Amino acid sequence: MTQSCNRVKVWEERRNEANIYYKQGKFSEYLDLVTENLQLARAIPDRAREGHTLNDIGLAYLGCWQPQKALDCFHQALAVAVEIGNIQAEATALSNLGSTCSRLGKLSQALEYFEKAAQIFRELQDTQGEVSTLNDMALIYIRSGKPKRSLLLQNQILAMRRLLGDLSGEATTLNGIGFAYSVLGEFGKALDYLQQALPIQKAVKNLAGEAITLNNIASIYLDLGQPKQALLLYHQVLLTRQSMNDLPGEATTLNNIGFTYSKLSSHRKALKFYKQALVIYQQLEDSLGEISTLLNMGNLYVTTKRKKLALLCYRNAQTLAEKISDQTIFDKVKQFMDAI
Repeated sequence: MTQSCNRVKVWEERRNEANIYYKQGKFSEYLDLVTENLQLARAIPDRAREGHTLNDIGLAYLGCWQPQKALDCFHQALAVAVEIGNIQAEATALSNLGSTCSRLGKLSQALEYFEKAAQIFRELQDTQGEVSTLNDMALIYIRSGKPKRSLLLQNQILAMRRLLGDLSGEATTLNGIGFAYSVLGEFGKALDYLQQALPIQKAVKNLAGEAITLNNIASIYLDLGQPKQALLLYHQVLLTRQSMNDLPGEATTLNNIGFTYSKLSSHRKALKFYKQALVIYQQLEDSLGEISTLLNMGNLYVTTKRKKLALLCYRNAQTLAEKISDQTIFDKVKQFMDAI
């Protein structure tokens, strides 16, 4: 009995130590410690701790840009949670499965997981968990071309976050509402919400959130025909994201900079940034990001009368669209190919 208690104590201490590494973004060190903890949880044996550790390992793999391995761990964590009837752990695993599917471009699957997680969080009266999951769903609606639906959900989230007194979350939602309005082409409203988000993010020292908002403001400048102003902001965002080792954010910004240079007819510079974005998207296994960049490159090659290279980009994008079973993107790529 004493040996089992000692093992539990070691597990708790190691998990606390691992969490420090996680918060510092040292994901390989975090992975080492939580992998040791999995062996310990199985040796105790303690199914609840085993489930928690599988979830921790999934988060470590996400941090190390290995989403397929993360997916496997979250599925195992979910199975353990269901087996022992731990509803909170079930909701957490479902939410993490949603985030991983979203990263892999499997948006309809992601939405299914998020909906199940949000329902459980609601039943548990875990408002913070519910709000966080609803926010993830709102982002999926934008990515899948449903900005009005996203807007309805985000206004609901904004009211909930204000009731909770969650300033950082409020800024995240203001940013999301601004982004939805920009997708709808309502740039005045979009800028208003984004500019409300910015001072809050600075006040709570949310560097990642600030970078996202500045990125969205830059995109609006681009839509308003002010590419040089957009470029200044994108370069500022790029430096922030590189300093934070935010690879997905860095890839997005590189792609945006490339697109802005192509608008300015600086084709060589545009290609340079597209190629950098492509390398990162491939490393992250982010099919949607890779497709977006390949289409931008293909369009640039069409503009500069290099049709063979354009076709190669479009074909690669088509293969990826088939892989993630996204008919909408597949049809969009086909339109580009037929137009050559």
